[in-house]
Amino acid sequence: MKIKDIMERFDFEQVVVTNADRTITGGYTSDLLSDVMANAQEGQVLITIQAHKNSIAVATLIGMPAIIICNTRPVPEDMIEAAEKESIALFRTQKNQFEVSGILYQEFMRK
Repeated sequence: MKIKDIMERFDFEQVVVTNADRTITGGYTSDLLSDVMANAQEGQVLITIQAHKNSIAVATLIGMPAIIICNTRPVPEDMIEAAEKESIALFRTQKNQFEVSGILYQEFMRK
């Protein structure tokens, strides 16, 4: 799956679109950034409610190409700026983490 597939297949709000051809290898769901740093893998999309620029820093550190912010959390301008600077795609949805994880899991299992 690529970032452009997320853009085309799901009804997520596109907050920052960058590197649409970048490959996504899976997903990691967590709201604890130390857990993400310890367990997420390069290429995974982060599914979280943590809508702040520290999430961008963690995604950059690990090599995560995208973040999906759940529960329609407001996305602050400094997070948007950091995502643009670090080329991290940023999406937002009204769905919760469980729903988004299930949607992406089903998509990956089709492959």
